[in-house]
Amino acid sequence: KLLKMFMYYISMMFLSSAALKRMLNFNAPPLKNTTAEPVWKVLIYDRFGQDIISPLLSVKELRDMGITLHLLLHSDRDPIPDVPAIYFVMPTEENIDRICQDLRNQLYESYYLNFISAVSRSKLEDIASAALAANAVNQVTKVFDQYLNFITLEDDMFILCNQNKEHISYHAINKPDIMDTDMDGIMDTIVDSLFCFFVTLGAVPIIRCPRGNAAEMVAVKLDKKLRENLRDARNSLFTGDTMGTGQFSFQRPLFVLADRNLDLATPLHHTWTYQALIHDVLDFHLNRVSVEESQGSEASPAGARPKKKNKKSYDLTGADKFWQKHKGSPFPEVAEAVQEELDTYRAQEDEVKRLKSIMGLEGEDDGAISMLSDNTAKLTSAVSSLPELLEKKRLIDLHTNVATAVLDHIKSRKLDVYFEYEEKLMSKSTLDKSLLDIISDPDAGTAEDKMRLFLIYYITSQQPPSEADLEQYKKALVDTGCDLSSLNYIKQWKAFTKMAATPASYGSSGVKPMGLFSRVMNTGSQFVMEGVKNLVLKQHNLPVTRILDNLMEMKSNPVSVLVCFSLSSQTFIFSLISTSAIVFVVGGGNYIEYQNLVDYTKARQGKRVLYGCSELFNAAQFMKQLSQLGQK
Repeated sequence: KLLKMFMYYISMMFLSSAALKRMLNFNAPPLKNTTAEPVWKVLIYDRFGQDIISPLLSVKELRDMGITLHLLLHSDRDPIPDVPAIYFVMPTEENIDRICQDLRNQLYESYYLNFISAVSRSKLEDIASAALAANAVNQVTKVFDQYLNFITLEDDMFILCNQNKEHISYHAINKPDIMDTDMDGIMDTIVDSLFCFFVTLGAVPIIRCPRGNAAEMVAVKLDKKLRENLRDARNSLFTGDTMGTGQFSFQRPLFVLADRNLDLATPLHHTWTYQALIHDVLDFHLNRVSVEESQGSEASPAGARPKKKNKKSYDLTGADKFWQKHKGSPFPEVAEAVQEELDTYRAQEDEVKRLKSIMGLEGEDDGAISMLSDNTAKLTSAVSSLPELLEKKRLIDLHTNVATAVLDHIKSRKLDVYFEYEEKLMSKSTLDKSLLDIISDPDAGTAEDKMRLFLIYYITSQQPPSEADLEQYKKALVDTGCDLSSLNYIKQWKAFTKMAATPASYGSSGVKPMGLFSRVMNTGSQFVMEGVKNLVLKQHNLPVTRILDNLMEMKSNPVSVLVCFSLSSQTFIFSLISTSAIVFVVGGGNYIEYQNLVDYTKARQGKRVLYGCSELFNAAQFMKQLSQLGQK
């Protein structure tokens, strides 16, 4: 229950971080422009709470809010009897038991209990009993349901779960032997998180979804949960301070629920934009990327040892202006931009060195004294901007290391070739080289790259290959070390999709090869791009974006395909208020879809779109789930 900021601009990072800051200030609004010393306290979280906080608040920000220690609930913790403790945990049996144990052990001066999702009455009674038995009733100062059971990764992107994400994964939802009770549990978990999302947003959505899949099941359950909460206006989470008069009529977002089975090609697609490439080829997790860096060779009695590799981690956040500007850019543009930043920094550094040299001039002539005076001012200015220059150098080093690691993957696996061929397959363009030749080429990519390419071909083709051709493809794939389990599942999915609905359309996008790189091909460049194609993306809408576009622009859409839940008989009003929308994919999403929606929004002034998914996976993680399904 927080802010009513929605119609013209939504920033989920702002809303989520504001809710967390309020919680860390003992659930009171943080004071602005105050010089008072913060109240020192301890933050206790579980893994869920840690994942929610880490993309939003840095260690420095926690320290500025008085958090002297932040500890995991189930770690070994020593008593700190004169300090208040703020808990931020899921209301699980295990967590409740540990909180009760903390009360019995008298670990802290006072306890502020904040539950990520709503805590049940029975669990509250367990805490009350433990507090009473430990004579600590007065120490349990506040108990709050925070409704923050989702993870905000960007201003316009969120995911539901990182811990135990296999419980709501594509594999879990699509298992052939899943029981109805298990499916109900999965849907309830997703709906609980989505309900938290809309409570934090302070908006009741108009829900649109396709029929006959998991997305419709989520829509039905979410619609019911929203109705139940709105029934009692006095206790509703969407009335009072959270929502103003007329909220239901004018500020209701369009909420598009899509099912992953709508489009299986995009999650397998090799990509060409910076953020999506990092997620595809590096260890990128909750806005933190880990890169292996060589440490050099070491001498030994047996001779030189191979270079050691050390992992270094970097945060990629909104505070990084280069990241904000280029995360959605094609990789060649990123490489060129990093090189330009590096050249600019070197020029500034050389200027400081030159000024220092001039300051050492000796002589008594008027010209030297005049030059000395003039350059003293310049050097003073340069020194005053030194912190900014050092921060710039840190970001340059960060992106140099990350972009170099990405480039190594592109060159060693020929990812530019895979991206180009997959774009042509998805847009029904003619291939320059036969698919069989690419698969059989031992120097082109890994076994996984080849399997991804073939699956995209199989998914997007209007007619599946003949049995003879399929056997030939399968032999070539097996010879390169591919596991065909994922193909077994895709064959079944393709057959079902053909019976159920029209296959997804990917438009006539394609890519445009350009000439040689301008700056990044120079001798002194950090990024030697020989052999890598300079591919320029042509704007096109992926299937999820096409659905959103049809709804927001009120284009023709069969009523039989889309179900509308509006909590109102006047369903037509959503066309007047759909300047803001949320797209959510049940079964998992990816940065390719996210960036496609960002590009779509940029081209439409006044539109604002958020992207969410039940889990965020890269192609390798999705392939693993497909293989597990294929083995069954």
